[in-house]
Amino acid sequence: MSKLASINLLGIRVSALDLPGATNRILDAVAAGERGYVCVTGAHGVVEAQRDERLRTVHNDAFLVTPDGMPLVWALRGHGHRHCGRVYGPDLMADLIDRGRERGLKHFLYGATPATLQRLEARLAERYPGVEIAGSWSPPFRPLSAGEDASVAKRIDASGADIVWVGLGTPKQELWMARMRERLRAPMLVGVGAAFDFHAGTLRQAPRFVQRSGFEWAFRLACEPRRLWRRYAVTVPAFIGLNLAQMLRLRDFPTD
Repeated sequence: MSKLASINLLGIRVSALDLPGATNRILDAVAAGERGYVCVTGAHGVVEAQRDERLRTVHNDAFLVTPDGMPLVWALRGHGHRHCGRVYGPDLMADLIDRGRERGLKHFLYGATPATLQRLEARLAERYPGVEIAGSWSPPFRPLSAGEDASVAKRIDASGADIVWVGLGTPKQELWMARMRERLRAPMLVGVGAAFDFHAGTLRQAPRFVQRSGFEWAFRLACEPRRLWRRYAVTVPAFIGLNLAQMLRLRDFPTD
Protein backbone atom coordinates (compact mmCIF):
# COMPACT_ATOMS: atom_id res chain seq x y z
CA MET A 1 0.00 0.00 0.00
CA SER A 2 1.40 3.40 -1.01
CA LYS A 3 2.54 5.78 1.72
CA LEU A 4 -0.08 8.36 2.62
CA ALA A 5 0.79 12.05 2.90
CA SER A 6 0.31 13.74 6.26
CA ILE A 7 1.02 17.01 8.06
CA ASN A 8 2.48 17.75 11.46
CA LEU A 9 -0.28 19.42 13.47
CA LEU A 10 0.97 20.21 16.98
CA GLY A 11 3.14 17.09 16.95
CA ILE A 12 0.44 14.78 15.54
CA ARG A 13 0.78 13.32 12.06
CA VAL A 14 -2.67 13.93 10.56
CA SER A 15 -3.46 11.90 7.43
CA ALA A 16 -4.23 13.88 4.27
CA LEU A 17 -7.47 12.31 3.05
CA ASP A 18 -11.25 12.55 2.91
CA LEU A 19 -14.05 10.13 3.82
CA PRO A 20 -13.89 7.98 0.65
CA GLY A 21 -10.11 7.86 0.93
CA ALA A 22 -10.25 6.72 4.56
CA THR A 23 -12.87 4.07 3.80
CA ASN A 24 -10.86 2.72 0.87
CA ARG A 25 -7.65 2.61 2.91
CA ILE A 26 -9.29 0.65 5.72
CA LEU A 27 -11.10 -1.76 3.38
CA ASP A 28 -7.85 -2.44 1.50
CA ALA A 29 -5.98 -3.01 4.77
CA VAL A 30 -8.60 -5.49 5.99
CA ALA A 31 -8.51 -7.34 2.66
CA ALA A 32 -4.72 -7.55 2.86
CA GLY A 33 -4.81 -8.73 6.49
CA GLU A 34 -2.88 -5.68 7.61
CA ARG A 35 -3.25 -4.94 11.32
CA GLY A 36 -3.51 -1.47 12.83
CA TYR A 37 -5.78 1.05 14.50
CA VAL A 38 -7.39 4.28 13.36
CA CYS A 39 -7.62 7.45 15.45
CA VAL A 40 -10.57 9.59 14.35
CA THR A 41 -9.29 12.81 15.84
CA GLY A 42 -10.50 16.36 16.31
CA ALA A 43 -9.09 19.39 18.08
CA HIS A 44 -9.85 17.85 21.47
CA GLY A 45 -7.63 14.84 20.76
CA VAL A 46 -4.81 17.02 19.47
CA VAL A 47 -4.92 19.22 22.58
CA GLU A 48 -5.09 16.20 24.92
CA ALA A 49 -1.93 14.88 23.28
CA GLN A 50 -0.06 18.06 24.31
CA ARG A 51 -0.43 17.04 27.95
CA ASP A 52 0.18 13.33 27.48
CA GLU A 53 3.26 12.20 25.56
CA ARG A 54 1.97 8.64 25.61
CA LEU A 55 -1.19 9.75 23.78
CA ARG A 56 0.89 11.61 21.19
CA THR A 57 2.90 8.45 20.57
CA VAL A 58 -0.29 6.41 20.24
CA HIS A 59 -1.56 8.78 17.55
CA ASN A 60 1.71 8.74 15.65
CA ASP A 61 1.84 4.93 15.68
CA ALA A 62 -1.68 4.68 14.20
CA PHE A 63 -2.50 3.29 10.76
CA LEU A 64 -4.46 6.51 10.12
CA VAL A 65 -5.17 9.71 12.04
CA THR A 66 -8.22 11.08 10.27
CA PRO A 67 -9.42 14.72 10.47
CA ASP A 68 -12.64 14.42 12.46
CA GLY A 69 -13.04 18.18 12.97
CA MET A 70 -13.07 21.08 10.54
CA PRO A 71 -10.06 22.81 12.17
CA LEU A 72 -7.96 19.79 11.16
CA VAL A 73 -9.40 19.89 7.63
CA TRP A 74 -8.55 23.60 7.34
CA ALA A 75 -5.01 22.88 8.55
CA LEU A 76 -4.58 20.16 5.90
CA ARG A 77 -5.90 22.42 3.16
CA GLY A 78 -3.64 25.22 4.38
CA HIS A 79 -0.69 22.90 3.76
CA GLY A 80 -1.77 22.37 0.15
CA HIS A 81 -3.92 19.26 0.51
CA ARG A 82 -6.96 20.77 -1.16
CA HIS A 83 -8.68 17.42 -1.68
CA CYS A 84 -8.99 16.75 2.05
CA GLY A 85 -12.36 16.65 3.76
CA ARG A 86 -13.79 15.82 7.12
CA VAL A 87 -13.69 12.18 8.18
CA TYR A 88 -16.47 12.34 10.76
CA GLY A 89 -16.58 9.29 13.03
CA PRO A 90 -20.28 8.47 12.54
CA ASP A 91 -19.93 8.86 8.76
CA LEU A 92 -16.85 6.63 8.64
CA MET A 93 -18.66 3.97 10.66
CA ALA A 94 -21.72 4.15 8.42
CA ASP A 95 -19.66 4.04 5.22
CA LEU A 96 -17.56 1.06 6.28
CA ILE A 97 -20.57 -0.89 7.55
CA ASP A 98 -22.47 -0.16 4.34
CA ARG A 99 -19.64 -1.02 1.95
CA GLY A 100 -18.42 -3.89 4.11
CA ARG A 101 -21.61 -5.85 3.46
CA GLU A 102 -20.57 -6.78 -0.06
CA ARG A 103 -17.28 -8.12 1.33
CA GLY A 104 -18.90 -10.01 4.19
CA LEU A 105 -17.04 -8.01 6.85
CA LYS A 106 -17.77 -8.80 10.48
CA HIS A 107 -17.97 -6.01 13.06
CA PHE A 108 -17.53 -5.98 16.84
CA LEU A 109 -18.88 -3.10 18.95
CA TYR A 110 -16.93 -2.21 22.10
CA GLY A 111 -18.12 0.58 24.37
CA ALA A 112 -21.24 2.48 25.51
CA THR A 113 -23.89 0.93 27.79
CA PRO A 114 -25.75 -2.35 27.29
CA ALA A 115 -28.95 -0.43 26.46
CA THR A 116 -27.16 1.75 23.89
CA LEU A 117 -25.53 -1.29 22.28
CA GLN A 118 -28.89 -3.02 22.01
CA ARG A 119 -30.42 0.01 20.27
CA LEU A 120 -27.33 0.41 18.09
CA GLU A 121 -27.38 -3.19 16.85
CA ALA A 122 -31.09 -2.97 16.06
CA ARG A 123 -30.69 0.28 14.13
CA LEU A 124 -27.68 -0.93 12.17
CA ALA A 125 -29.55 -4.11 11.20
CA GLU A 126 -32.51 -1.99 10.05
CA ARG A 127 -30.44 0.50 8.03
CA TYR A 128 -27.94 -1.96 6.60
CA PRO A 129 -29.68 -5.29 5.91
CA GLY A 130 -27.19 -8.12 5.91
CA VAL A 131 -24.66 -6.37 8.14
CA GLU A 132 -22.74 -8.87 10.27
CA ILE A 133 -22.45 -7.71 13.88
CA ALA A 134 -20.24 -10.47 15.24
CA GLY A 135 -20.47 -9.34 18.84
CA SER A 136 -20.57 -6.46 21.29
CA TRP A 137 -19.52 -5.67 24.82
CA SER A 138 -20.10 -2.81 27.23
CA PRO A 139 -17.07 -2.47 29.51
CA PRO A 140 -17.39 -1.22 33.10
CA PHE A 141 -16.61 2.44 33.80
CA ARG A 142 -13.28 1.65 35.43
CA PRO A 143 -9.86 0.32 34.37
CA LEU A 144 -9.94 -3.38 33.49
CA SER A 145 -7.75 -5.91 35.24
CA ALA A 146 -5.23 -8.00 33.30
CA GLY A 147 -7.61 -10.94 33.53
CA GLU A 148 -10.49 -8.88 32.17
CA ASP A 149 -8.34 -7.64 29.28
CA ALA A 150 -7.50 -11.24 28.43
CA SER A 151 -11.17 -12.21 28.58
CA VAL A 152 -12.14 -9.32 26.29
CA ALA A 153 -9.45 -10.27 23.78
CA LYS A 154 -10.67 -13.88 23.78
CA ARG A 155 -14.27 -12.74 23.24
CA ILE A 156 -13.35 -10.46 20.32
CA ASP A 157 -11.10 -13.04 18.68
CA ALA A 158 -13.79 -15.71 19.00
CA SER A 159 -16.21 -13.43 17.13
CA GLY A 160 -14.01 -13.45 14.01
CA ALA A 161 -14.41 -9.68 13.68
CA ASP A 162 -12.66 -7.86 10.85
CA ILE A 163 -13.24 -4.39 12.36
CA VAL A 164 -13.54 -3.58 16.05
CA TRP A 165 -15.43 -0.32 16.63
CA VAL A 166 -14.38 1.39 19.87
CA GLY A 167 -16.70 3.96 21.41
CA LEU A 168 -15.02 5.03 24.65
CA GLY A 169 -14.27 8.67 23.88
CA THR A 170 -10.89 10.40 23.73
CA PRO A 171 -8.33 9.58 25.16
CA LYS A 172 -9.64 6.27 26.53
CA GLN A 173 -10.35 4.71 23.16
CA GLU A 174 -6.95 5.58 21.68
CA LEU A 175 -5.09 4.20 24.70
CA TRP A 176 -7.26 1.06 24.68
CA MET A 177 -6.60 0.40 20.99
CA ALA A 178 -2.85 0.81 21.40
CA ARG A 179 -2.81 -1.44 24.47
CA MET A 180 -4.94 -4.17 22.90
CA ARG A 181 -3.62 -4.03 19.35
CA GLU A 182 -1.14 -6.91 19.64
CA ARG A 183 -3.63 -9.08 21.55
CA LEU A 184 -6.32 -9.02 18.86
CA ARG A 185 -6.47 -10.82 15.52
CA ALA A 186 -8.95 -8.36 13.96
CA PRO A 187 -7.18 -6.38 11.21
CA MET A 188 -8.54 -2.95 12.16
CA LEU A 189 -9.58 -1.19 15.37
CA VAL A 190 -11.36 2.13 14.84
CA GLY A 191 -12.08 4.64 17.63
CA VAL A 192 -15.23 6.60 16.86
CA GLY A 193 -16.17 8.32 20.14
CA ALA A 194 -19.83 9.27 20.33
CA ALA A 195 -20.75 7.55 17.05
CA PHE A 196 -22.41 4.71 18.99
CA ASP A 197 -24.77 7.17 20.68
CA PHE A 198 -25.48 9.07 17.47
CA HIS A 199 -26.32 5.94 15.48
CA ALA A 200 -28.32 4.50 18.37
CA GLY A 201 -30.32 7.73 18.57
CA THR A 202 -29.44 8.47 22.19
CA LEU A 203 -27.66 11.74 21.26
CA ARG A 204 -28.57 14.38 18.67
CA GLN A 205 -26.15 15.10 15.86
CA ALA A 206 -25.49 18.67 14.77
CA PRO A 207 -27.06 19.66 11.42
CA ARG A 208 -24.67 19.32 8.49
CA PHE A 209 -24.29 23.09 8.02
CA VAL A 210 -23.20 23.39 11.66
CA GLN A 211 -20.71 20.53 11.22
CA ARG A 212 -19.21 22.24 8.15
CA SER A 213 -19.01 25.60 9.94
CA GLY A 214 -16.51 24.36 12.54
CA PHE A 215 -18.93 25.14 15.38
CA GLU A 216 -20.17 21.64 16.08
CA TRP A 217 -18.50 21.93 19.48
CA ALA A 218 -20.96 24.72 20.37
CA PHE A 219 -23.93 22.55 19.36
CA ARG A 220 -22.67 19.63 21.42
CA LEU A 221 -21.97 21.93 24.36
CA ALA A 222 -25.56 23.20 24.20
CA CYS A 223 -26.81 19.58 24.19
CA GLU A 224 -24.56 18.37 27.03
CA PRO A 225 -23.40 21.45 28.99
CA ARG A 226 -22.70 19.73 32.31
CA ARG A 227 -20.53 17.02 30.75
CA LEU A 228 -18.71 19.06 28.10
CA TRP A 229 -18.22 22.60 29.38
CA ARG A 230 -14.84 21.90 31.00
CA ARG A 231 -13.59 20.14 27.86
CA TYR A 232 -14.43 22.98 25.49
CA ALA A 233 -13.43 25.73 27.92
CA VAL A 234 -9.91 24.30 27.64
CA THR A 235 -9.85 22.82 24.12
CA VAL A 236 -11.00 25.76 22.02
CA PRO A 237 -8.62 28.48 23.33
CA ALA A 238 -5.74 25.98 23.72
CA PHE A 239 -6.04 24.76 20.12
CA ILE A 240 -6.17 28.31 18.74
CA GLY A 241 -3.18 29.45 20.80
CA LEU A 242 -1.03 26.41 20.08
CA ASN A 243 -1.87 26.50 16.38
CA LEU A 244 -0.80 30.15 16.19
CA ALA A 245 2.44 29.29 17.98
CA GLN A 246 3.17 26.60 15.40
CA MET A 247 2.22 28.79 12.43
CA LEU A 248 4.45 31.61 13.68
CA ARG A 249 7.24 29.15 14.48
CA LEU A 250 7.31 30.24 18.10
CA ARG A 251 7.37 26.64 19.30
CA ASP A 252 8.46 23.30 17.91
CA PHE A 253 6.08 20.34 17.95
CA PRO A 254 8.11 17.20 17.13
CA THR A 255 6.28 14.05 16.07
CA ASP A 256 8.94 11.67 17.43
